[in-house]
Amino acid sequence: MRQRVVRVAVAAVLVALVLLATPLALAIRYSLYADQRDTLERAALAAAVHVNPDYTAGDPVELPAPAQDEQLGLYDPNLRRNSGTGPAAGDEAVRRAFGGVISRASPGGRLVAAVPVSHNEQVIGVVRASSPASDVRGRVLLGWTALLGVGLLALAVAVLVARRQARLLTAPLEDLSRHCQAVTDGDLTARAAPSSITEIDQVSRTHNQMLHSLSELLRHERDFTANASHQLRTPLTGLQLTLESGLARDAEPRAVLEEALESTRRLHHTIEEVLRLAAGHGPAHRAVPDRPVGRLLRETEHRWHGFFAQDGRRLVCDTAPDDVLVPGGPVTEILDVLLDNARRHGHGRVRLAVRDLDDALAFDVTDEGALTADPAHLFTRGHSAAGNGTGIGLALAGDLALSLGGRLGLANRDPTTFTLLVPAHIAP
Repeated sequence: MRQRVVRVAVAAVLVALVLLATPLALAIRYSLYADQRDTLERAALAAAVHVNPDYTAGDPVELPAPAQDEQLGLYDPNLRRNSGTGPAAGDEAVRRAFGGVISRASPGGRLVAAVPVSHNEQVIGVVRASSPASDVRGRVLLGWTALLGVGLLALAVAVLVARRQARLLTAPLEDLSRHCQAVTDGDLTARAAPSSITEIDQVSRTHNQMLHSLSELLRHERDFTANASHQLRTPLTGLQLTLESGLARDAEPRAVLEEALESTRRLHHTIEEVLRLAAGHGPAHRAVPDRPVGRLLRETEHRWHGFFAQDGRRLVCDTAPDDVLVPGGPVTEILDVLLDNARRHGHGRVRLAVRDLDDALAFDVTDEGALTADPAHLFTRGHSAAGNGTGIGLALAGDLALSLGGRLGLANRDPTTFTLLVPAHIAP
């Protein structure tokens, strides 16, 4: 593209030079020839002043000395040269001058100006001045040479400017091409830098916006996959334990199947919540079914009691009234994340407490361990507080809390306490 820009610029300059230089060259030629003829005419007029009318009676005439390579002569009515220099017989210009007009001609490679000398309203002689036309041609060629030099200089400057402008024009496109190649190679963080060209900047902004949209789409897809795998792990483990326990105890199939069915419902609700979060459906876009807090706590205790008992630990859940409602699915998922973290990374007894804050409820999950990680990164996706986790759970729980219009945060480091604030209302 650079060469194409340079070629176009050079072609435009050449066309401009031809269109300008041709009439200018003709004007130089005409001007130099006209100046020389005017010079000859002035020389002839100056000589005519020195002509005495008595020259026809034999009085000698002294004409001014002509310039180098010029001829200056006086001709009588018989077209004979009386004095000065020039051809012995007058030429066509002299004959026309005897008609009472200043005459100009270019015979035999010379420039001629003939001026009549009058006395008593009669032409008594003609002063003829001439010079070689080759002198003027030399000056014309010199002017044309200067004009050609100026044209070549203008062309060289045009090439330099065109090359610089070509670099300025193509550099943003080359930069955009490199960023596109980087994206092709898998670097989704590559962004095209702004330039000083509005049109290219518009393309760069569109490219960056498209890349940002694609990156966000891929991020949502990755987050969904990570969230789903993280949240489905515990329900699947519970389902597996239920089936294994039923087989080991040779229990009544109906009871085992009912418990397994409840686990599959739990899997279904988990998938729904992850899909809702991945689609960006907050409370303003999709109503989340409310559930009584008391029933939610009882189900949570029932679901997690066995896991803590297997580890030789105790789970204590507060009681709450059933006339207070909270968004059931998301709160359940958040509490599952907090209890799973307490089980995997905490110590001792775990307590799930509920506090009434008028139009909101605070769920406190506390264990007897102490948090040593930096609290600033607890809810950053990919950062594990204990260093041996996936770094997904707390980030997912924080996003779920925000989707409800609530907030999840660390209330205390020793003992470790996480607090979930969610909106709540009294059942009608």
